[in-house]
Amino acid sequence: MADTTYTPKQLAALSGVTVRTLHHYDQIGLLVPKRSDNGYRSYDHEDVKRLQQILLYRSMGLELAEIRQLIDAPDYQAATALRDHLHILLERKAQLDTLIDTVRKTVQSLEGGPEMNDHERFEGLKREAIDQNERTHGAEVRKRFGDKVMDEANAKLLRMSKGEWTDIMELEEAIKQQLSAAMASGDVSGAEAQKLVRMHARWLQAHWPEGTYSPEAHRGMADGYLADQRFVAYYDGACGDGATQFLRDAIHANA
Repeated sequence: MADTTYTPKQLAALSGVTVRTLHHYDQIGLLVPKRSDNGYRSYDHEDVKRLQQILLYRSMGLELAEIRQLIDAPDYQAATALRDHLHILLERKAQLDTLIDTVRKTVQSLEGGPEMNDHERFEGLKREAIDQNERTHGAEVRKRFGDKVMDEANAKLLRMSKGEWTDIMELEEAIKQQLSAAMASGDVSGAEAQKLVRMHARWLQAHWPEGTYSPEAHRGMADGYLADQRFVAYYDGACGDGATQFLRDAIHANA
């Protein structure tokens, strides 16, 4: 087995990726095959193992540049790295299982089955929000601050009481109203904008693990908002064109 080699076409068939993808991985130095005297590419057993790890990390949402940096690090240990990511996947699976269970119970309730109690509805809402938060913010937060910060933020949401949860949902709506008021003033450094930034900081602190908020991190997150069309659509859709830009500028002026 260790002596087996594969052409790009054979490895593509074995792994399910395209030959074009393999060529791209070669070009960016992520998976470089051996070359014979006549220039033909060939992949050995170690290349196959590396490709498997690349595909696993891709399925977890890592970018190719991140994967190369990870697996080419001098202290890289495949088992340790994958064990850490397995822990993350198991946590996501638990969240998804709870969400599936909540949706199932909701459907049964709507179709005349057992009525959900308030605790079940509340816990389901939190799990759904965490799932949405992961899809919307997860990649950016994990890239900027690491997996631990995102995992702890999710855990913090799960620990919230119903009162705390209601407060944070109301604050989120109030932020959009305040953003509209601040935009109407036209001054990113004015009183309305300062109030907006204080409210937004409280919202971040409610979601982020204790001790991780800082003005610098706040400004960095604001830059991420402007660079991500999902956030632009969220704020501009709620408060009008240019809302995300105004929020970013207000945070930079006042955080």
